Amino acid sequence: MKNIFIAVFGLMLMSCQNNSAQNQNSKQKVLYDKEPIEVSETNEGYKKAYFASGCFWCVEAVYESVKGVKESISGYAGGHTENPTYELSNTGTTGHAEAVEIIYDPELIDFETLVDVYFGSQNVTQKNGQGPDIGSQYRSIIFYQNQKQKDIIQNKIEALQKEYDKPIAAEVMPFQKFWRGEDYHQDYKKKHPNNPYILNVSNPRFERFKAKFPELLK
Repeated sequence: MKNIFIAVFGLMLMSCQNNSAQNQNSKQKVLYDKEPIEVSETNEGYKKAYFASGCFWCVEAVYESVKGVKESISGYAGGHTENPTYELSNTGTTGHAEAVEIIYDPELIDFETLVDVYFGSQNVTQKNGQGPDIGSQYRSIIFYQNQKQKDIIQNKIEALQKEYDKPIAAEVMPFQKFWRGEDYHQDYKKKHPNNPYILNVSNPRFERFKAKFPELLK
């Protein structure tokens, strides 16, 4: 009788877990069909763009080295939950990915070039992660705010795909909301230059980017 109870309880638990996963997947899928939200320019006339490409410590440092980028902010985007945190996003259940908000001067750099930086600073065929960082929270997502940006992204992917046998891994999503990350994540590479992750993962990735795009560096 005890064994039967354990078996039935186990099936009920699996059913609950499966239903929970299905609900999360359904909530996530809806996001791809939403109308994109266009973010207003800042008072200084700067625009904003949003990218996810593995650990935001790495991506933040790459974009902040680019001419025309005024600021790069680490945070979370692309998920179906409110108020994501580092701990929650790392569970892979919120749908969010570590992302960056890029504040840039459109007189000095355009969205198309920011997309070039995006694809030129990552392993474009690695799915659900970058380098040693594995999981949906590290997946590559490129967000568009209007049809023009979506067309730019899709044209870039189509051209890039011709160079690779594997599919380009980046998801293309309509932008909805960016959640700023915790203060201790901001400018992490600058504040912690001797951190083992920075030395062994972030810095090599940054150096590879610099070698590809020396003309874009500040």
